[in-house]
Amino acid sequence: MVKRIIEVIDKKPFEYTLSIIAGKWKMKIIYLLICSEVARYGEIKRSITGITHKMLSSQLKELELDGIINRKEYPQIPPKVEYTLTTKGKSLKQLIKDICQWGIENDK
Repeated sequence: MVKRIIEVIDKKPFEYTLSIIAGKWKMKIIYLLICSEVARYGEIKRSITGITHKMLSSQLKELELDGIINRKEYPQIPPKVEYTLTTKGKSLKQLIKDICQWGIENDK
């Protein structure tokens, strides 16, 4: 059975997708931005229990470099930074919905 799945799934796109969304926090950040559309740094930090400042900053930078999120900084005091999904990031919405649906169907 495993051999058949490996033959059907092209490994390269699968690994690319995992490189973008893998880890404990990235999917939570993407989910949050799908739900809220725009979020400030502090809102994201408060919404994701257990994430440290250093880890959140790192994950946001990686998602920005991968073209999943936009970062908009406003020149004011105190600083204001907003995050939104890019078109590429929004294209993950169906994947997130499918994962949520799987959770509904299998959380028994």
